[in-house]
Amino acid sequence: MQFEKGYMYHIFNQGNNRRKLFYKKDNYIFYLQKIKNYISPYADIIAWCLMPNHFHLMVYVREEFLCVDSQSFTLSETLTSKAQRGKNKRRTLNESIGIMLRSYTRAINKQEGFTGALFRKQTKAQCLNCPNCLTPSFFIREGVTQINIQDPEKEYPQICFDYIHDNPVKAKLVKCAVDWKFSSALDYENSRDGGLVNKEIGRDYLKNNKKESGM
Repeated sequence: MQFEKGYMYHIFNQGNNRRKLFYKKDNYIFYLQKIKNYISPYADIIAWCLMPNHFHLMVYVREEFLCVDSQSFTLSETLTSKAQRGKNKRRTLNESIGIMLRSYTRAINKQEGFTGALFRKQTKAQCLNCPNCLTPSFFIREGVTQINIQDPEKEYPQICFDYIHDNPVKAKLVKCAVDWKFSSALDYENSRDGGLVNKEIGRDYLKNNKKESGM
């Protein structure tokens, strides 16, 4: 994954071999805390959805890397980088996401008595407002790829925003997006203020959103 400051991305991954990622309510809450700790320092969270076997994040990148002191290193980082002990280390957003996924994997494997990879090897990140690297083929409506968009910089974030919140409905877990507790749909309906999403940034890209009352 490659991230650039000032751009918006759709980040997603799923369980290895489609295995479950979240086994109980506490797992969802625990993962949201991981997102806050490992992604929020770099990016504003615009939308999110945690599904039983995959997750979606829509983020606006503020920083591509941050300097962290040695006390915040993981054990594996400290052991494999002796030269960095006692010094500041430059950690990229990409690296921070990797640390987050490995940390969560260890916790779930311990909880469930599993071993091995929890997530697919590659987490994907698609830029939503980069004119030169849009991936319109990802968004398909009624079997037709949507590429003829008047203002891609505004439209692609909107499509992704709706897609993320509609995931539980399409999976037939709930009838309405706001009925799924583990997404930011409730925050945009103003039924909850979880403090994770930045709706002010979202408003700059989602002005035409008529489905969510909080915009």
